[in-house]
Amino acid sequence: MSETERSWQPITGGKSLPAPAGAYSAVARAGNLVFVSGQIPKDPVTGELVKGDLRAQTKRVIENVRLALEPAGLTLDHVVSVTAYLANVDDWNTFNQVYREMFRAPYPTRTTVGAQLRGILVEISVIAAVP
Repeated sequence: MSETERSWQPITGGKSLPAPAGAYSAVARAGNLVFVSGQIPKDPVTGELVKGDLRAQTKRVIENVRLALEPAGLTLDHVVSVTAYLANVDDWNTFNQVYREMFRAPYPTRTTVGAQLRGILVEISVIAAVP
């Protein structure tokens, strides 16, 4: 099946979003939904992982989600569902504080799970709706 025969299309992230490290699309649109693959605390300019605590990494990850949505003409306000992965589920309160600062009410649906994240503290994927 060719890319044009699919019911969805990848969205390129432009200069502000690093290319995927594996065989996946970083951002894809299917109908009125935009899916953003798991974003990690990687600085889009330097390509380096953000060092620091969960607060610093969560801010960078949510900012990367925002950057991933831009080429689709969307913002964090268009996000309807979030899946967050924490290296330590006991960090939920800190994660939630940063999340509240960067998203606004009414908040998207959210699932937060513990995961082995290979040297990072948080990863987030989202689904956004195109108005």
